[in-house]
Amino acid sequence: MGVFTSMFARDLKLAMRRWSELATPLIFFVIISSLFPFALSPEVAVLRSAGTGVLWIAALLSSLLALDGLFRTDMDDGSMEQLILSPASLGLLVFAKTCAHWVVSGLPLIVIAPVLALSFYLPPESLPVLMLALLLATPTLSALAAIGAALTVGLRSGGTLIGLLVLPLTAPVLIFGTRATDMAVNGESALGPLYLLGALAAFSLSLAPLASAAAIRVSGE
Repeated sequence: MGVFTSMFARDLKLAMRRWSELATPLIFFVIISSLFPFALSPEVAVLRSAGTGVLWIAALLSSLLALDGLFRTDMDDGSMEQLILSPASLGLLVFAKTCAHWVVSGLPLIVIAPVLALSFYLPPESLPVLMLALLLATPTLSALAAIGAALTVGLRSGGTLIGLLVLPLTAPVLIFGTRATDMAVNGESALGPLYLLGALAAFSLSLAPLASAAAIRVSGE
């Protein structure tokens, strides 16, 4: 766990030094979520019915903005070669980098999402379910992002390809997350979709670091 902690702390420090990259996904999420109420009808029923989908789509798209730099910086400065040759498990190092990516890109979305949800007149009692659903969904998005970034790390313009690779895989997360929030808005129990989101998170976090490590090794050859 010492290797994991060191890599996790290193990536967090590097992310804090790049405030522009750190703030871009959050600003994008705020702007997209704030513009939709102006484009839709001001009626409460219309905003409430569309708000769930808008929030989840905005969160999904904003999480893709910081993908290209997940491994590319280490590849450009030669750090990735040292990580590949190190005796530590590359899968564990990738998992640490994925966790750091989630902290700087996914955790801020969870914190600010309830505030933006109020602009769509979502009931206050549904906000804890929204936050819990995002808490379960965003690790899966980060794990999928790691796979996409690892597959394209050897390409000069891999940012566009990452989105094309990752977006189709995020459909189950979007479906279950939206469904859980909708059920909470309507006063129904959202345990079913939340359990599925948790299962997806456990499955993706178990296999994605290994798949990402294998892709990085291929790209490094």
